[in-house]
Amino acid sequence: MDEFSFIQSIKQQTYHQTSLVKGIGDDAAVFRFSNEDIVTAVDTFVDGIHFSKATMDPYYIGYRALAANLSDLAAMGANPAFYLVSIVIPENWLMEEITAIFNGMKELATTYNTDIIGGDTVSGKELCLSITVIGYTKKGMARYRSDARPGDIMFVTGNVGDSQAGFHILTEEAEASYRNSDYFIKRHIMPSPRVEFAQGLSGISRVALNDISDGIASEANEIAEASHVTIYIDDSMVPVSSTYEQFPYELQHKWKYYGGEDFELIGTVSEDNWEEIMQIATNLNLKVTKIGYVDTDKRAGVYLNRNNKIEKILKKGYNHLR
Repeated sequence: MDEFSFIQSIKQQTYHQTSLVKGIGDDAAVFRFSNEDIVTAVDTFVDGIHFSKATMDPYYIGYRALAANLSDLAAMGANPAFYLVSIVIPENWLMEEITAIFNGMKELATTYNTDIIGGDTVSGKELCLSITVIGYTKKGMARYRSDARPGDIMFVTGNVGDSQAGFHILTEEAEASYRNSDYFIKRHIMPSPRVEFAQGLSGISRVALNDISDGIASEANEIAEASHVTIYIDDSMVPVSSTYEQFPYELQHKWKYYGGEDFELIGTVSEDNWEEIMQIATNLNLKVTKIGYVDTDKRAGVYLNRNNKIEKILKKGYNHLR
């Protein structure tokens, strides 16, 4: 299959978004929003760094890559609308595998009525995916890390540490060694961006949000730095799966705070709005847990209460340039 045939194969025959004027077929796409703020994000994924065929089917490579981008939009409170994909294709990847990557993205995109509207293909030595997502919010309603205030409750959606547990099982080929292996593996290869939860917060005037791509330690510190506050987290309140304790203790702690790639949301909200947050979570059948609180910037940073000892959590997590 040549480049032009491939482009035709991934082109949507119908589109979900009425704001789209022109999709794939010209030199650029055209869309029109009149009363919303536009939110955009881009992520790049490289074979051998972010994924490997040895541990992940190409279908899930695509699914997971788009999920990471949609999670960025969710953290900004945005509704996803469009995505563009640029891909570097090496000779040792079959066209069936490349098609599977796009099919994985398509499945997740369809869930959120998100349309592919362009991209680029080029040959190279390593497979590389670069995905740009475009979403929108009501004017002035985008969510920022800088919106945390003293007295706020800090919360997190879902469980943390699951993705790294799944990655551990895959890389160690240890499915038979752990209970609920299928669950942990699915949490790694098919994460759930919390788009609906972020949309449900639209009636709350102030929420600080961040998505857990690099780990709680990194994301909480980003909120603390941007908002000029101190955050205290209670280790006993941080939610994990019921069988998470089967893994070595030192790995549990590492994955929970520094593992990342859960693509859950961590955030803060006024105590006055906490019951509303709980109701939104109930309506979505989503676990949302209070894990700490925000204080004035007396000590600066993020502090963890673990076994009745207070320790500072450093801003560590996955860092591509280190």
